[in-house]
Amino acid sequence: EALQDVDVASLAVDTPTSHDGTCDTTNLEAAARTLGQTITQDLFVIIKSTVPVGTSERIKAVIVAELEKRHLSPTLELISNPEFLREGCAVHDFCCPDRIVIGTSSDAATRRMKALYKPFNHPEGTFVFMDPTSSEMTKYAANTMLACRISFMNWLSPLCEKSGADIEMVRKAIGLDPRIGPHFLRAGIGFGGSCFPKDIRALRGMARASGVSEAFVAAIDMTNELQKMTLGEKIIAYFQERGGTEGKTIAVWGLSFKPDTDDMREAPSLILINQLLAVGIHPRLYDPAAMENAKKLLPHNDRITWCHDGWHAAQNADGIALVTEWKEFCAVDLGRLKQFMRGKAFFDGRNQYSPAQMAQCGFDYLSIGRAPVYGLAPVPQEQPALKS
Repeated sequence: EALQDVDVASLAVDTPTSHDGTCDTTNLEAAARTLGQTITQDLFVIIKSTVPVGTSERIKAVIVAELEKRHLSPTLELISNPEFLREGCAVHDFCCPDRIVIGTSSDAATRRMKALYKPFNHPEGTFVFMDPTSSEMTKYAANTMLACRISFMNWLSPLCEKSGADIEMVRKAIGLDPRIGPHFLRAGIGFGGSCFPKDIRALRGMARASGVSEAFVAAIDMTNELQKMTLGEKIIAYFQERGGTEGKTIAVWGLSFKPDTDDMREAPSLILINQLLAVGIHPRLYDPAAMENAKKLLPHNDRITWCHDGWHAAQNADGIALVTEWKEFCAVDLGRLKQFMRGKAFFDGRNQYSPAQMAQCGFDYLSIGRAPVYGLAPVPQEQPALKS
């Protein structure tokens, strides 16, 4: 019904990762068949989904095949117009984009896309017109470049720890170089979500299919997967040196792969929680938005406690693991927090706190790419009543 009397159809369906790591375009092909089975008029078809290079032509062939069955031959123009939206601020990114990439093969398609975007009053320099194949590649290139910067800093972080360097000082210094810039240089416990991991694996698949070495992109992916285990390894090593892990309790602050979203896809917290459970630790979990999604993905386990806020999670905990840098976790009354806890360990997976400040407050503080510090303040004998 929606396709009646329209001249533009935008396809924005999911393109998940298939079992072999490549991009699965099944949903997109199904949408294309629907077009071919329904339309009677000339049509501009915009592909918003992230797709492998060459998909525009393949989707056009799918539509044409269905039209031929109906003995119809309207004019079709396939346009690649990939999204560059960040989860948590997608509406802002759509309304105020830093660039709009459009891949077209004709002047008519270019004019139609300009007319489509005209009501948004974007500056002329915002638009980057190119051929559809280059447009499809641009999406993968952008996400892989950003992932590369993150993985490089994560790869560098253990070298900093072992050598006595501070990854945060390194980050600030190299970010001042205009050739590098400050963005996507924060070391942490790996990236997740629906874009970076999926797009890296899809690009690896394209490389294999083209006979191009995938070693570089594979290293980005491998570094990220190893980094997701870093915080759990720190927690386990810390408690093994202090009588063992069995029966210990860890508050896990943050479950979603990034703040301001409830998305649990490829979230590092899933790796961490399973690491903790495997060695007998009791995780107390809290996230401002992702609790319900997390419950669907984590196995039922009597050792898991689902908490109603960060303070509840910290009550009587032997340690805290900060996994997602939600704002409410980044400005906490540290003195009060320590009184809620049974232990004094704080494992910061996002480098949100100052090591010196944490030690001064009496915490044993372990972060990413910085030397651990150990607090000397005594643990209070009496714990205050819990207040939300």
